[in-house]
Amino acid sequence: MNTADQYVKAIYLLQEMEDGPAATGALADMLDVSPASANEMIGKLEDRGLAEHEKYKGVRLTDEGIIRARDALQTYCIIERFLANVLDVEEFRSEARELEPVIDDTVAERLDTIIDRNSECPDCFDPETDACCYLELASEPEEKPAD
Repeated sequence: MNTADQYVKAIYLLQEMEDGPAATGALADMLDVSPASANEMIGKLEDRGLAEHEKYKGVRLTDEGIIRARDALQTYCIIERFLANVLDVEEFRSEARELEPVIDDTVAERLDTIIDRNSECPDCFDPETDACCYLELASEPEEKPAD
């Protein structure tokens, strides 16, 4: 996955959350980049036919952009679930974000065989919680009642 994939994934998630175009400022915040960097990449995505940007209204993905975003999101879910469910990595979200740009399709496919991905992926991903709903997270220990 490359930087363009991270952008289309973020735009896709923002479109889902906002039920409309993704605001450039929200995109920059989500990716922890400057608004100028976000605008520059949006221009590149437009040139590639992956997105359409309308000033002051936001950016929308094209059909091709949506396909690419869903593929990127699926790869992210695979990485996240592998780290959380198989390796029991405590900081799996930050680790998944760091690994996301360097995991290629071959590695993602091999990780996928280990996690037994659900067929509804990537629709299993909740942008509000930034997590796949199939994560097997250890629950908080219950407090014992006082005697």
